[in-house]
Amino acid sequence: MKELDRLRRNEEKLAELYPAFAVRIRRVIEALESAGIRPRIQEAYRPLAEQLRAYRSGRSQVRFGFHNVTGAEGEKEALAVDLLDDDAPLSPSTSYLLRLAAEARAQDLRTGLPWGLPARQRQTVEKAVAERNFAARIRPGWDPTHVEPAGLTPAEAHSGKRPVWKG
Repeated sequence: MKELDRLRRNEEKLAELYPAFAVRIRRVIEALESAGIRPRIQEAYRPLAEQLRAYRSGRSQVRFGFHNVTGAEGEKEALAVDLLDDDAPLSPSTSYLLRLAAEARAQDLRTGLPWGLPARQRQTVEKAVAERNFAARIRPGWDPTHVEPAGLTPAEAHSGKRPVWKG
């Protein structure tokens, strides 16, 4: 994607997010950009009908998720993004995935990098992220570019609860 298009897309997608979450995602993007990476928000808000199609087709494990969150008046307040490396959107490097996870963690967010992995592989991923070892040899989980808040469930978000961050 051309650089101007990537930047526009990110701004459009940031507008679909719950404001405090958007601030955190913007910080992740800026940190990745400062490392010479071109992150692109592939998806932010997802309508519930689209989520159900993804669930039925096996591309999602939930009927309602952080991508589907709306405010009291139905306004888009997504609490999830899929953040791709625009230079390798279909095959992100392990280095990118680890860096994304580390930058997300620094913002009290989590990624799907360890999802679905056996305990030993999950521990290897967690250690690499904690140590910011972007050269570690890991196997990624099933949704490694997905970013969402830590400490909140989709059910809580669905009922109106939102993450509270300091700073």
